[in-house]
Amino acid sequence: MTEATCRREIELEIPAENVQKTTEKIARDLARVARIPGFRPGKAPVTLIRRRFAAEIKGEVLESLVPEFLEQALTEKKLSPVTRPEVDKVDFTEAGPLKFRATFEVLPEFELGDYKNLEIEVEDLAAGDTEVDKTLEEMRERAATYVPVEGRGAKDGDFVQVKIMGTPAGGGDPIRADNVQCHIGAEETLEAFNENLRGASPGETRRFETKYPDDYPDEKLKGKTYNYAVEVKAIKEKKLSELNDDFVKEIGEGAGGATTLEELRGKIRERLAAAREEHQQSQAREKILDELVKRHDFPVPEALIEHQMDARLERMVRTLAAQGVDPRAVNVDWVAMRQRQRERAERDVKAEILIDRIATAENVEVSDEELEKEFAKLAERSGESAAVIRARLTKERALDRMKSKLRSDKAIDSLHRTARIQTIAKREK
Repeated sequence: MTEATCRREIELEIPAENVQKTTEKIARDLARVARIPGFRPGKAPVTLIRRRFAAEIKGEVLESLVPEFLEQALTEKKLSPVTRPEVDKVDFTEAGPLKFRATFEVLPEFELGDYKNLEIEVEDLAAGDTEVDKTLEEMRERAATYVPVEGRGAKDGDFVQVKIMGTPAGGGDPIRADNVQCHIGAEETLEAFNENLRGASPGETRRFETKYPDDYPDEKLKGKTYNYAVEVKAIKEKKLSELNDDFVKEIGEGAGGATTLEELRGKIRERLAAAREEHQQSQAREKILDELVKRHDFPVPEALIEHQMDARLERMVRTLAAQGVDPRAVNVDWVAMRQRQRERAERDVKAEILIDRIATAENVEVSDEELEKEFAKLAERSGESAAVIRARLTKERALDRMKSKLRSDKAIDSLHRTARIQTIAKREK
């Protein structure tokens, strides 16, 4: 064991007297219910029971005594495991003491450094006329219509609806797709498709070969050569509406209640301002946590890092599922993806430990009134009553987690209020 780890181990010895007393009690209890050939139920000698069920009795003695004495030892040594202790090196003889070793992880011990009046920088998120115009253009793009083109071949800017059949050179599984839309001349379209579909007309089939780049994101296609037969089914042009009051009526609910272009601009400006405030608040909280972690050096329980890695991966899977994507069908190395979460997971665990320690130092607590307000917020979002939400969280034993999160949020808010925050221009990536 080194100082740079949260792993601890203790060796314990349970007195022979306690072992024998517990062994005898378990054997007597077993004798009352055991069925032994030649004896009526409950009449078999205890000595026979102890010989016949030696392994079972030993197992029950361990289950009875080890947790009890381990808990006493942890209390005496003021140790609070964050993982279930692993018991090994068990030395158990019928007439002697019971010896064993328990290994577990604990929260790190460290001195809190300066955590008040932190100096951080947050990037400004512009919300002026330029951003309003950009948002309007994005709304125009989403509301665009695609109009069929007749009497000419495909050209740059067109959206060509095609049926694809691709056969890999050297054999392998073919690629089939009955309804694919190619944006001719677009950067995201493979150059071989751009070149070979220019001038093509509906009903025409173009045949060509293409080699996928070695750095192509799809592992199944990376570096491979395919022979394609592409049938053009339709050619379409994208039509954008004029930015006027009619456009506002056209997008309906998307206008957020606005009936004129000027009203829509105002609502967009309000949304951008609110998003800017939220973004800067969120950014400031993350910068505060980063600064705290940078100022404190201490080991982190490996079990908590592993748990955080699992949680981050689970969120990714849930996000894919919410988008209608089957995570099992995605070409992703989930083991490697999980491992890439390690650095961020360790940072998150460190931040949680620090905020909990700061909350304790500052006597931060969550009042019943604050808890009720949180129930009310959850009820408003879910459509359930606050009482139902409280009952469910209590049943799921999630109430303590909720209180812990609210306590952490209060501690971070306190640090945010005392932090010296400088707003800087957004850095170009």
